[in-house]
Amino acid sequence: MLSPNTQPAGSSPNRVPDVTVDFWLIKLMAVTMGETAADYLAVNLGLGLTVTSLIMTGILIVALVLQFAQKRYVPWAYWLAVVLISVVGTLVTDNLVDNFGVRLETTTIAFSVVLAATFAVWYASERTLSIHTIFTTRREIFYWLAILFTFSLGTAAGDLVAESFELGYLTSGLLFGGVIALIALAYWLLHLDGILAFWLAYILTRPLGASFGDLLSQPVEYGGLGFGTTFTSLIFLGCIFALVLYMTLKRTAGDADQILLESD
Repeated sequence: MLSPNTQPAGSSPNRVPDVTVDFWLIKLMAVTMGETAADYLAVNLGLGLTVTSLIMTGILIVALVLQFAQKRYVPWAYWLAVVLISVVGTLVTDNLVDNFGVRLETTTIAFSVVLAATFAVWYASERTLSIHTIFTTRREIFYWLAILFTFSLGTAAGDLVAESFELGYLTSGLLFGGVIALIALAYWLLHLDGILAFWLAYILTRPLGASFGDLLSQPVEYGGLGFGTTFTSLIFLGCIFALVLYMTLKRTAGDADQILLESD
């Protein structure tokens, strides 16, 4: 699900990665870990939602400062920000539901509206929502705002389907996975707009990952497999680290090849 690269020749480098199989793999792992890590910090470590939210928001701000400072796509900086914003996005929804008593139906609708408004303002300002043209600070701000709201929306929607609708984690995961598959088919067979297909899939990978994260980590009596948030988070963190290392090495090799080509 790729949108056309419309970046003008001679402009600054794109600051976010190309949409590849690697991208979707690590994104799915990041959102899964975001769900389990938030639960681990708030519940298992006993920090509570409020303290956990303050700590993780502070760390996220530092990570975003590092990301914005790169002015180009650097795998470790980008994916560090994604993992942390996944955790914070989960905590935003959890705080609204658990601390303030906001219903999951309300949070799902509210974040849908906020995300739609973000896209509307982004498009009105930049005339594109393509992730292949994130080469200015203003576009990157819109990008990360959209990412944050997709995570919060995905958490709310995933919990709504799995818990409020009582479908369970496995059924919910399969449901969201099926919808993503339909979007992919619409893109490849029916020529659905690439930008629309990307953002729809990006939004839905959050509840997909959250559903399977809860399936793995939650106790058996609550419909999970009982692996716990610690084990589940560490497994996915290890996979993310390995993929980021692979991406970094691949990108370094590609840059070296480009330098050799330019020197010939």
